[in-house]
Amino acid sequence: MFAVIKAGGKQYRVAAEDVIQIDRVAVEAGKVIEFGEVLLLGGDTPQVGAPTVSGAMVAGEVLQHTRGDKVIAFKKRRRKNSRRKRGSRHEFSVIRITEILTNGAKPAKEPPARPKREPKVKAEGEATEAKKPAKKAAKPARKKPAAKGKK
Repeated sequence: MFAVIKAGGKQYRVAAEDVIQIDRVAVEAGKVIEFGEVLLLGGDTPQVGAPTVSGAMVAGEVLQHTRGDKVIAFKKRRRKNSRRKRGSRHEFSVIRITEILTNGAKPAKEPPARPKREPKVKAEGEATEAKKPAKKAAKPARKKPAAKGKK
């Protein structure tokens, strides 16, 4: 099942466990955020909203707040000694979609616990040493050509 939500004036197609990057929201990292403007629910029986699907909601967990790459706006008027350099970085929130709810259901107050990955344990008899790539032989130093002298 997927949904099309509206957040920050933009539309996003999301499914459970998707990680999206939206404009910065005023919610702390690790908290649950609700998106009430669901424009479309897809799946076996799609529902199209007019303008939104009633009783539908998408919940997500705020993973982190981050900033985008620096964008530089440089303006120059030639022969006028006029230059302006202005830079900015757009602020984003990274969100993991936890669930898509229908029929007026409410999301969980706390984000679901994620299982921690355990380190892989090697089975008995498995080689413990990994093959290292062979180092390349160093190139011999080249002699510089003799300097040209005056005659």
